[in-house]
Amino acid sequence: FGDPFFAAIVSGINKRLSRSDYVLNLIVASDDPQDKATSYLRSGAVDGAIVVSHHTSDTFIDRIAAAVPVVYGGRPLREREHDHYVDVDNVAGGRAATEYLIGKGRRRIATITGPLTMHAGVDRLAGFREALSAAGLTEVAVEDGDFTSDAGAAAMQRILDTGRPFDALFIASDLMVRGALPVLDRAGLSVPDDVAIVGFDDSPVATSLTPQLTTMRQPSLAQGEKMADVLLSMLAGGQPPHVTILETELVARDSA
Repeated sequence: FGDPFFAAIVSGINKRLSRSDYVLNLIVASDDPQDKATSYLRSGAVDGAIVVSHHTSDTFIDRIAAAVPVVYGGRPLREREHDHYVDVDNVAGGRAATEYLIGKGRRRIATITGPLTMHAGVDRLAGFREALSAAGLTEVAVEDGDFTSDAGAAAMQRILDTGRPFDALFIASDLMVRGALPVLDRAGLSVPDDVAIVGFDDSPVATSLTPQLTTMRQPSLAQGEKMADVLLSMLAGGQPPHVTILETELVARDSA
């Protein structure tokens, strides 16, 4: 897996399922005309599904949920009363990251969000704005990405192109920080002296960067384990909680 966040979640799922009679199959689903994923799920070979990533355009999700019991990683975009999901408190995480920057004396703060077709992107942006509002500050710039290094680089360039001065960034994934740093360096801006940065995930990327990244730790492995626990309970006829929310934690390093 190229994304450490998803790799950790899958590792947690597999850890739990390995103790059961169930086997983990990984499927990359999409809205393809032949709808192969849904056909496979309806074949009787699958007992349940864990949906790790989904966007507003992913209409195949509804078809999967109609075929087998489903647990979502993250709040479903069209949340229904009977849905089961395990999420982290992304609003609180975005708020805490921004409050940390404000506490460091930064007042001109921009953000690179996750995709706004995903609740993680929307909620982290909401937390960012809550913290700014409480401090009487306004955002310098908001640019969205897709949680990848390339998206972080492109969004960083768009923020620079606005010409608006900024002294801090909340970037909604560590991978996007990895893409943003070389763009800042080419612009002659140093981290953290000119620009303080807080990321999100606390993936292995965070400690591979120079400077090492201050970031919000989300318990990805625990999230995968909990998702598997919920699904196993459903398959056993239990009544697990419909909503499980895990907390994030700020890990201070050198970038802010």
